[in-house]
Amino acid sequence: MCFCLTSLNLDLNWSRIGENGAKYLGEGISKCVTLTSLNLNFRFSSIGESGANYLGEGISKCVILTSLNLNLSKNSISENGAKYLGEGISKCVTLTYLNLDLNQNRICENGAKYLGEGISKCVTLTSLNLNLSFSNIGENGAKYLGVEISKCVPLTSLNRNLFLNRIDNNGAKHLGERISQLLTLSSLNLDLRSNSFSNDGANYLLKGISKCVTLTSLDLNLSENKTDDEGAKFLGEEISKCVTLTSLNLNLRFNSIDENGAKYLGEGMSKCVTLTSLNLNLNWNSIRNNGAKYLGEGISKCVTLTSLNLNLSNNRISENGNKILK
Repeated sequence: MCFCLTSLNLDLNWSRIGENGAKYLGEGISKCVTLTSLNLNFRFSSIGESGANYLGEGISKCVILTSLNLNLSKNSISENGAKYLGEGISKCVTLTYLNLDLNQNRICENGAKYLGEGISKCVTLTSLNLNLSFSNIGENGAKYLGVEISKCVPLTSLNRNLFLNRIDNNGAKHLGERISQLLTLSSLNLDLRSNSFSNDGANYLLKGISKCVTLTSLDLNLSENKTDDEGAKFLGEEISKCVTLTSLNLNLRFNSIDENGAKYLGEGMSKCVTLTSLNLNLNWNSIRNNGAKYLGEGISKCVTLTSLNLNLSNNRISENGNKILK
């Protein structure tokens, strides 16, 4: 046995090891008590509920871990499996880095609660990546996650993928309120594509984000929601308050923003005077020539920009509009 291991990287992606394979692996991992770094990729491995239990038990014995990377996407794990994993992670109280990918499982709102409770015990976390896309967590799941993760007060980097989770305006409000409590956050990546919130939800969310006064990097994906000009106004107003931003990646693809919304966004970004990198995706909206003009005027005031990526394809901008942007 490798009793002195400090780092273990195990890739069994698409292996179909099942719950028995997960049991043996969990038992083996539990004996590696000197591990500080553990990387497990069991994507699409059919481990199910029981397998998640075995892995959670094994991880719980690795009490001096500082880095944990766990990919269990597409494994038919539901709320009880999430509970076992959360309980295991909660014992790793020296973690500073956690990457947990449970994409396309059946976590639901209670599973989100259990995971949040476990993660909240990792009081030394500075970097958290959490992928729960296609997990059906809804408004309550968003609330539970927000409440618990806000207890990780040393966080400087937070990456949450909540794509396609039925999160409505109230869910977006809960997320925003809790993000605002992460007072040391410098990097935030939030993927909320294809959820169920509208302008109000965008407003709540951005009001919370704008209170993160140490934020330097913001990556926000709100594509395929129900954002129109009013929502764009909220976005512009709140982004303008993020005065320490150096990098902004904003994806508003497939919404209902026209020239007024483009104007609001341009005005907001014009106040981000420390920006060096801007990536703005407004593909498939309803922006016309004047909207392109307003955006161009706003962006032109970001005088420290060194990198700009602007996607306005599939709007209603004519050749003259393109000339205005140039």
